[in-house]
Formats: sequence, structure tokens, C-alpha cells
Amino acid sequence: MEIKSATFVVSNTDVRKCPTGNLPEYAFIGRSNVGKSSLINMLTGQKSLAMTSSTPGKTALINHFLINGAWYLVDLPGYGYAKRGQKGREQLQRIIQDYILEREQMTNLFVLVDSRLDPQKIDLEFIEWLGENGIPFAVVFTKADKLKGGAVNGNVKAFLNKLKEQWEELPPHFITSAETKQGKEALLDYIAGINKQVMT
Repeated sequence: MEIKSATFVVSNTDVRKCPTGNLPEYAFIGRSNVGKSSLINMLTGQKSLAMTSSTPGKTALINHFLINGAWYLVDLPGYGYAKRGQKGREQLQRIIQDYILEREQMTNLFVLVDSRLDPQKIDLEFIEWLGENGIPFAVVFTKADKLKGGAVNGNVKAFLNKLKEQWEELPPHFITSAETKQGKEALLDYIAGINKQVMT
């Protein structure tokens, strides 16, 4: 699939104010500073569709982008940013949970994981919560260009092995790089495949 148009539609903190209609939505989420905005810009071929920042925890809103006039890409706030303070973290958690649990149009959630790191407890716990709530999701490993191939594959394997401790069947996963565009085609083809099923 090729993205020919990507238009910002709305930002908000309330799931009830998300766009009306029944177009499928693909939401992207991950720990702060996981490279979410860069990945979204790479997928859409637009340099500044999602605002990238060197400051973690910048996205604090649900951002909807209309893609090819047919589906929404949704940029969700990152989780686990310690410097935000207890109240701020709880508020973000509520925004994230309300969207994930209540938004019927959400077709698939992409959980972004930094491929440079050993398995992080916060990511594993978040994925466990998705499983408990029956949320359809895939794992997207980011920043694959920052390490040599063997190290990336080792970290991905370690993460998937951790998931196997809890899961009988592993979720789909993708290895990506916003710099080299690795994984772009595979991710967009995956979305196109789901669209074919839900839109017919």
C-alpha cells in the first residue's frame, strides 16, 4: 500500500470527541522517546506530520490523521514518562485507557518497542494488559539502524521469548527504522490486509 495523502484532523484528550463515522483506526503507542513520531512520519512520507521532539513525553493528546481518505492513523500519548509527575501520569493513563478500551473504531494497536534495549518491564506489563482486555495489537521494534543486525535480532528474540512466558501465540511483529525506512512496506501491507477484511 502507498500513502498518497495524510491529513491532520483533530487532537483531543477525550475519546468522545474523536472523529465520528466508522473508518478503521490504527493507533501507535509506546514508551516516551521510542521514536513514534519519526516512525509515523516515515510511514506517511511526510517530514513533520507528527511532531518529533528530543524531549520525551511530548505527545499528550490523541491525534487523528486521515490516510488516503479511507482510514485513520492515531498517534497516542507515550506511557511511562517519569518526569511528568504522578497527577500528569495518571491523566495520560486515563486518556490512553479510555481510547483503547472504548474506541470501537480502533482496529489495531501498534506497540512500539526500542530495539536497542533489553526487554523493559513497562512494555511487557502494558502488553499483558492488552492481552487481558482482548485488544488486537502488533509489536513494532524501532530504531533498528542504531545497532548492528545481530544485536537487533538478539534483542528482538529476547523480547519475544519474554512474551512466550505469558502468551501461547505471539503477536505479529515488525522491525523498523525511520532512518532507513526498514519495515515500511511490511507495516503498510499489514494495515492494507486488515483494511481489506474490515472494509468489505
